[in-house]
Amino acid sequence: MEDKPLVSIAINNYNYARFLGEAIDSALNQTYPHTEVIVVDDGSTDNSREIIASYGDKIIPLLKENGGQASAFNAGFAASKGDIICFLDADDMFLPEKAAEIVDAFGSSPDLGWCFHALKWVDDNGKPLNPKNSHEGESISKNGFPKREYDLRADIKKGKLKNKLAHLPSTTALCFSRSLLQQILPMPEAKRIGLNDGYLEFTAIGLSKGLMLDKELALYRVHGSNAYSMRNDRQKVQARIGTITGYWLRVKFPDFSKFANNLVGTGLGMYWRAGGVEEEYRELVKNHLASVTLPEKVEIYARAAFNYLKNTTF
Repeated sequence: MEDKPLVSIAINNYNYARFLGEAIDSALNQTYPHTEVIVVDDGSTDNSREIIASYGDKIIPLLKENGGQASAFNAGFAASKGDIICFLDADDMFLPEKAAEIVDAFGSSPDLGWCFHALKWVDDNGKPLNPKNSHEGESISKNGFPKREYDLRADIKKGKLKNKLAHLPSTTALCFSRSLLQQILPMPEAKRIGLNDGYLEFTAIGLSKGLMLDKELALYRVHGSNAYSMRNDRQKVQARIGTITGYWLRVKFPDFSKFANNLVGTGLGMYWRAGGVEEEYRELVKNHLASVTLPEKVEIYARAAFNYLKNTTF
């Protein structure tokens, strides 16, 4: 990678006009000068596009029909030219030193494909949240992972990541080398049954070495129901993520089949706990089960049953 690599900051937005300006400003106000800012509007119906237009040629605007977050990731990457790509949700903000820190991180080792970092959780107004502000006793702060390199490619192929790394952060903490993202994107798109940042994380971990940074380089805004720990339906949300991510991992990356089956099994168990698989996901689960061998199917149902009884996680 060059001494002064170009960093592409790809912002994905859908009806977050009330936060969008702060997100764009945070991307433009980086201390590292070699950046480009791409704003993907995924068919917003609020005044997001007026806000985007107000920035003129300071940003690269992409205005598209609504297609879901995966389509926004694909569009943002396709428009980018950077050696390093950092994603930013439109309701979050980067700290000014984010890009500089990420460039230093990738420069520390030539074979790193990804870098994830800690996030500072804030409220609607950007004020820090109490780390113990919780829902049912669950801590809202899940950073605290040490800075270290990871090579979990063999673990993904064996089917397990549990206890191998700390909590995986959300979109705003994900940064990738261009060469790695070219192996992952474009990712499958769907409006109602869509992939999210988990697919990016798991595929990246399975394909390359990476680095976890313990620095809080961005602000994750907790508002409404965007945080799983605050949602009443978080069991179903996790079930959806597990089943669809597992399905597409197996389709696109057969070497990750064991891990994909574990995701589907865990998601299926979560669905059982939540009252059953939702109608729009039944065909997906059916297709996945039809694609595996009988022993694999037994393992998937065994994991689902274990999860139903023990309420485990991915």
